[in-house]
Formats: sequence, C-alpha cells, structure tokens
Amino acid sequence: MSPSSPTAAQVVFAPARPKIAGKRSVFLAGTTSRASSGLDWRETLTNALSHLPVTIFNPLRPDWDSSWREDITFAPFREQVEWELDMQEQADVVVVYYGPGTDAPISLLELGLCARSGKAIVACHQHYKKRGNVQIVSQRLGIEFLDASGDLAGVVIGRLRRLWDQEEEEA
Repeated sequence: MSPSSPTAAQVVFAPARPKIAGKRSVFLAGTTSRASSGLDWRETLTNALSHLPVTIFNPLRPDWDSSWREDITFAPFREQVEWELDMQEQADVVVVYYGPGTDAPISLLELGLCARSGKAIVACHQHYKKRGNVQIVSQRLGIEFLDASGDLAGVVIGRLRRLWDQEEEEA
C-alpha cells in the first residue's frame, strides 16, 4: 500500500488492542489542551493524517475518571499505563506535545522513554514551563523540535514519507 493510497487512517484509543491496519503507526503523547477552535491537538493532527494508511495510537480516554487512583494496584490505571507503554514502543513515530499551563511530568517521562529511539518529534508551546529542558534534550539527542504553532502535521507526514521511501528502497 503506497502512502498516497486513499485508505483512511486507523485510530486506536486506549485501552483497545485491535489488529493493526496501517503500514506505519504514530503514538500521540503529551499534554491535553484545547485550542480556541475547541479541538484538542490530537484531534487536529489525527484529522490531518486521516487520509494516510497509518495507525494512530491515541491514549486520550473520555471515560477517565478523576476518582481513578494512580496506583499500580488499581486495574484501570495499570491497564492505561501498560497500554501507553506498549503502543509507544510499537509506534514508528512518537509525537510528544507540550502545551502551556502545566508541568506535564508524564509527558516528560514519555519523551525520556523514546528520546534515544529516533522515533520522537516534539512540539512545544512557547509558554510551556519546562520548554528549555525539552529544547536542550531535543538538541542534544537530535530530536526534531518545533514550536507548537508550527506545522506539526507537515513534519509528521514528512517523517512517514521518509519511512515509506526507506521501506521501498529495502524491498
């Protein structure tokens, strides 16, 4: 299946584990913040990738309940964290987004987990509190870094196209 195929993207939400349909996959790590349009960055990026033969792993759960304990013994929490770890590891591209107004400790952890894998693309809002740390890590490890207002979809599509091109060369 070529990257220009009209096949729609497969979107997998946590904690589902269906058979993967896309030739390549993207994990959407990072903070949850809605733009003035009302869309979450994950929705915006998913819409931009929807025409491609990719699987998009989206950890956002509308059923997440603030009463859920962040404890290894609490089954729904453990299931969520294990799903995120498994899908991030399986993904070809890991997008890590840092929005304003939060320290995003889990997002920093997610970046740390994939930083040396060559999979990461970082989008960081100008007012993210830990932006300097993220910039330095990205620069040191050669991680593609862009401002959150940048063309995230274009960068992700470019990375996917390079992966598809490598695949064709190896075939």
